Amino acid sequence: MRASSLLLVLGCTACLDGIGEPGVLPLAGGATTVIDRSSNAYSFPAPNLSDEELDLHLEGDVAFEAVFVSPPATINPGLGPVFNNSACNRCHVRDGRGLPVAGQGPLGSPLLVRVSASDGKAVVPGGPVPVPGLGLQVQDHAIFGATPEAQVELAYDEVSGRYGDGEPYTLRRPRISITLANGEPLSAAVLSSARIPPPVFGLGLLEVVPDDALRELADPQDGDGDGISGRVNEVWHRAESTTRVGRFGWKASEPTLLQQAAAAYANDMGVTSSLFPEEDGSYELALETLTSAAFYTQTLAVPARTALEDPDVQQGEALFVDVGCVACHVETLETGEHEIDALAQQRIHAYSDLLLHDVGFDLADGRTDYFASAMEWRTAPLWGLGLAQTVLPYAGLLHDGRARDLAEAILWHGGEAERAKEAFRTLPASERAALLAFLRSL
Repeated sequence: MRASSLLLVLGCTACLDGIGEPGVLPLAGGATTVIDRSSNAYSFPAPNLSDEELDLHLEGDVAFEAVFVSPPATINPGLGPVFNNSACNRCHVRDGRGLPVAGQGPLGSPLLVRVSASDGKAVVPGGPVPVPGLGLQVQDHAIFGATPEAQVELAYDEVSGRYGDGEPYTLRRPRISITLANGEPLSAAVLSSARIPPPVFGLGLLEVVPDDALRELADPQDGDGDGISGRVNEVWHRAESTTRVGRFGWKASEPTLLQQAAAAYANDMGVTSSLFPEEDGSYELALETLTSAAFYTQTLAVPARTALEDPDVQQGEALFVDVGCVACHVETLETGEHEIDALAQQRIHAYSDLLLHDVGFDLADGRTDYFASAMEWRTAPLWGLGLAQTVLPYAGLLHDGRARDLAEAILWHGGEAERAKEAFRTLPASERAALLAFLRSL
């Protein structure tokens, strides 16, 4: 796989790093970019890895696919006793996003429900407060002999609207109902938030963008008066016992990929680690395995854009700027120094500032996460967006998968994005189609 990916990238080394010029290929992930628009586009190793790093990546791939079972098994023990899924890649199918379905869907990708108490003491400074009997995530599956914490049901309410030219559209608003193991509904006092698993490619590059660069992009008091007031989330770094800039997860609630992986093992599979141990300090997952799985997500390649010479794509890119989407979906970031040379000093086009933004009441989840309010979400990277439903048909968009296509995802935006959303909604049909063609080219 590495050899073919390397040839794909070497084939475009003569291309300039730019946008909007015919024949120019923007290398979305810098030297980690691969040219592939298949259902496996998210699953290539970065082509600029050394031979030793490639070996580590492949070992990490094995860890990412490992299916955990209940103890006392000799291989991959530790599942449960309650859980959501049994392997990393069963949530992140082909390293992409999840399906908006309750429980384990036809491809095994669940809708997850994060919870926290509205009062009480946080385990870590400023963090969400665990709910007695549930913790910070509802686990709706259990090993043999145990009982799931709750049953999660998903339904939708239709929301109708019209574009500026009168063309109708229909959105869907998710309605989650949670029934506890004792048959009682989840208390209204519990803060809950439905989530789908996000894609995992290109994350190593986002980890290497310097904190100072993100702080420079932030404008928490909207000092320039443009209506955009992104800010960093300050979250708890468990290994260092201090706060750090958050950048992973839908609300930027994790500071590193190692901690993100450890949290997923604990919350999604019930597998403890040195970062998320049992109450007595013991744990099940070896640090080597945790590190290996994190390295895999650090070193996945980023798929290149396509259709750059298509006039509709070029027009759509200009409209993406004109309507104001780039205020949050910042096109270009640069990575800093890193021990993985493949990730260092790369110019990347993630279309995200990795900051928290208020996107309005309609997308609010009612649950805070460190400094992230109920209405704030981290700007989702858009690279590879056009491949989301190629990698996993019917994959949903937005944090809870409510949006069935790109237009729906835009139309749900509000808050700081209200003006950009309205600009899109009132575009002529041909220009709306062009903007969507640009997003599909990513």
